[in-house]
Parts: sequence; structure tokens; C-alpha cells
Amino acid sequence: MEKRQNSPARRRGLKKYCEGCEEDFYNNHNPYGIEECWHLRAAKIIWRKRVHIDERPPWKAKAERMLDCYRQKRFVFVRPEVNG
Repeated sequence: MEKRQNSPARRRGLKKYCEGCEEDFYNNHNPYGIEECWHLRAAKIIWRKRVHIDERPPWKAKAERMLDCYRQKRFVFVRPEVNG
């Protein structure tokens, strides 16, 4: 298996996928001086459907690219092939 590049430039490119994530607080959006979320080092871009917890199946949301560590309150993220 090929080792993923873990350079600062790679992590800066991934930060655009952090917007709206609960952990984005740690990407220099805090009073504590923490400059980078600790999840970024191992993060991968994946395809997932964003489904609100009150939404009933079948889920018709389109799959979107996001980080595998992305979290958002009141949403779950399911594989694209899952329809509920």
C-alpha cells in the first residue's frame, strides 16, 4: 500500500473540507492557540450522503466529497449506495 503524503501543503488543501465540521474549531478558530485539528494528519477524502437525523428513508441526498472525520450536529453520513 502506498503511503499518503502528509505534508503541510496537503493538510492546507484538506482544510477547505473542514468548513461546518464540529472539529473546525481547532483549525485556528479558537482562543487557545491550536492551529490545526488533530484529525487532519490521517484524514481521507471520501464520498458520503449527508442525512438529517429527522429525515425518513429513502434518502435522496446526493453524495458529496468530505473528510472521513467530518462531524456535524444532527446529521449522519452514510455510504452513497445506502438508500435507507
